[in-house]
Parts: sequence; structure tokens; C-alpha cells
Amino acid sequence: MARTSTYLNFPRHTEEAFHFYQGIFGGDFTGGGIARFKDIPVMEGVPPMDPADQDLVMHIELPITGGHILMGSDAPESMGFTVHEGNNVHINLEPDTREETHRLFTALAHGGKITMELQDMFWGAYFGSCTDKFGVQWMFNCPNP
Repeated sequence: MARTSTYLNFPRHTEEAFHFYQGIFGGDFTGGGIARFKDIPVMEGVPPMDPADQDLVMHIELPITGGHILMGSDAPESMGFTVHEGNNVHINLEPDTREETHRLFTALAHGGKITMELQDMFWGAYFGSCTDKFGVQWMFNCPNP
């Protein structure tokens, strides 16, 4: 079923932030718990990850109020990220179909900037991201059938 969530990026303290949010909202981390960068399969042509970054959070999610899901990941500088207030929040869309994902992605990217083309990812989803012409950051994560 389609859903919308909020995705937060932190330079190196996602786990600390999400334990803070968990203390406020309660509940358990969903989606398999805390996934770490060391869990990423080795990919040909991709340099090895800095050992200091391997235990950082690749993905975490916590249900908060009204069925809303708060998601997040660390965004280390060694991977080309520069996180600061204002660029650390994305609206994450999870459409039901690849066709709807492509339609929404194309419409929201028009006049803006594609930050990652839609593509099949190792976690089993069709994923991409863009910033719209108003500066709002969007992520698309469509489960593959």
C-alpha cells in the first residue's frame, strides 16, 4: 500500500537522534531494525567504505503519530555528503507502481534537479531522488513486484 513518510539525514548521529525520538514517541524500530552501512553488499567498481563509517546507520524507521513513519540515515562526508540544517529533510514517497513512481518523479523533477535517477536498488526497490523547483527534496522508493 502506498505511503508517505519523512526522511531525515544526520552527519554521524542518526542512531542517537532516533533513540531520542523513540524515547518520546515510544514503539520499536520497524523495517528490520537498524541497517548499517557495513550491511551494503560489495559492489564492483565501488571503492571500499571508510572503516570509521561502517557502523553508521544506513536506514532506520520509527512509527510516530497517526501512522506516520519517521525514517533516517547517516550521511558521512566520506561518501560525498555535506549535511546542514535545511538539506537534511526529504519527503519520501512510496507509490504502489513503477508507473506512478515515474510519473511523480518526472513531474516533481521538472524545473528542479535530479539527484539520483530512478533505478533498481539492492534492497529490492525502484529508487530515485530529486529536488523540485522550490527546493523541496523528494525521495521515491517503490517496492519491486
